[in-house]
Amino acid sequence: MTDLPETNRQYHLAKRPTGEPDMDTFELVEADVPEPDANEVLVKTLYLSVDPYMRGRMRDAESYAEPWDVGEPMQAGVVGEVVASNHAAFGEGDVVVGNLDWAEYTAADGGELTAIDPDVAPVSTALGVVGMPGRTAYFGLLDVAGPKPGDTVVVSGAAGAVGSVVGQLAREAGCRVVGFAGSDTKTEWLTDELGFDAAINYKTTDDLSAALADAAPDGVDVYFDNVGGPITDAVFNQLNVDARVAVCGQISQYNAIELPTGPRKLGTLIQKRASVEGFLVSDFQPRFEEATTRLAGWVADGTIQYRETVTEGFENAPDAFLGLFEGENIGKQLVKVAERSE
Repeated sequence: MTDLPETNRQYHLAKRPTGEPDMDTFELVEADVPEPDANEVLVKTLYLSVDPYMRGRMRDAESYAEPWDVGEPMQAGVVGEVVASNHAAFGEGDVVVGNLDWAEYTAADGGELTAIDPDVAPVSTALGVVGMPGRTAYFGLLDVAGPKPGDTVVVSGAAGAVGSVVGQLAREAGCRVVGFAGSDTKTEWLTDELGFDAAINYKTTDDLSAALADAAPDGVDVYFDNVGGPITDAVFNQLNVDARVAVCGQISQYNAIELPTGPRKLGTLIQKRASVEGFLVSDFQPRFEEATTRLAGWVADGTIQYRETVTEGFENAPDAFLGLFEGENIGKQLVKVAERSE
């Protein structure tokens, strides 16, 4: 077994935040490094994912993701290295991905882990472009929204881990692609590198509807919504007949203490005969291998580009999470915790 440290740092949920979380939401705890039981493996965290949906797990309320208990470890997507194994499918040195604790080391059931081939792509991509965010984009756009050649596709949160893949898949489907993002650096990345036809900086745009009308003069056939709020209001006003809206996230509302009164835009759906469908990537679990294989191929041949915003150091995981709500990341936000063993 690899030499292990004497203690294992973990982040626990210290309290349930009201409104926007802050550093007091998190408690850094030191505990013993766990020993794997039968059929378990001990995983050293290499990369930890932080994602907007985690805000919902901080609430003691019904949601699609089970709430975390106060005083207990939080969980996240983790890419890690097996350092000890009592499971026949894994050996020391294997690289795996799974939903594990916010911790430097986790003992996990081997049946809940998936092996990664580190020679196919950087292992961090298993948490991003070829992982859950990439699969979310793949199924949400291609299955839920059903783009057709010539459609105009609008994406909110377009410079994030999901939105950036959505836009590129829509481009490959022969669509005109318009993205909303929160800085000039992000909008330039969308148009100059990812092939979006137009991008709108919502933070510096006074009239979102006018800007969208300029960017999508023929109206909107598909809207992939990661954000909600005023951006979605502007898009709804310009939906075409038979438009399709895929609702993936509503990050603009996640820290709201009271949700705005609404919805007030549903009358648009009558006139436009548009459809709105919310979805969870977990609905498509039987087809995950299909999506992962295709996404990895597109990354390998350059069809899909990606970026990662990597925060160094386990102790900085809360900062990385809080930065999501300030729009600090471009592409996938990750925390690098450790290097693979030599």
